[in-house]
Amino acid sequence: MKGLIAPQTPKLVAALLASHGAQLHRFLLARVANAADVPDVAQEVYLRMLRIPNAESIRSPEAYLFTVARHVVQQHSLKLSATPRSRELTQMLASTITPVAADPALEIDAQQCLEELQRALDDLGPKPRAVFLLHRREGLALEDIGARLGISLPMVKKYLMKSLVHLRQRLQQEEE
Repeated sequence: MKGLIAPQTPKLVAALLASHGAQLHRFLLARVANAADVPDVAQEVYLRMLRIPNAESIRSPEAYLFTVARHVVQQHSLKLSATPRSRELTQMLASTITPVAADPALEIDAQQCLEELQRALDDLGPKPRAVFLLHRREGLALEDIGARLGISLPMVKKYLMKSLVHLRQRLQQEEE
């Protein structure tokens, strides 16, 4: 790998780090959802900068640094969006919930909410209901849902939006 890096590239990256490191950090903080990921994203930016074969051909190293940073942030966001969050949340909740003395009123209220949700789901057509359940309960990515149900990605999005709008309307009706 060392042979692939031009001798002046590490100097350029070190100079950019010294002069624009704080600015890059702020740039990444504003664009990365989880602040804990910023050091990893910054490291990937610097690694990509080190792979530049002809650093002397770059007219504006600062602009190039932030262009690379923008691309790394986009790839990071795409990678995160492919990870189902609902399953992670369910697992976190399951591990933190401890049995406590249950309040009968809360149990009845929770049961009524679940029954209302089930009625609202039953009102949906089979495909919107399946898309919603696969996405929210099973934690599947939209592409995986489309493959499983044999429908296109735009249709998966349409069915998910339809089910979310329907459920929101039902919740609003119940609150009124």
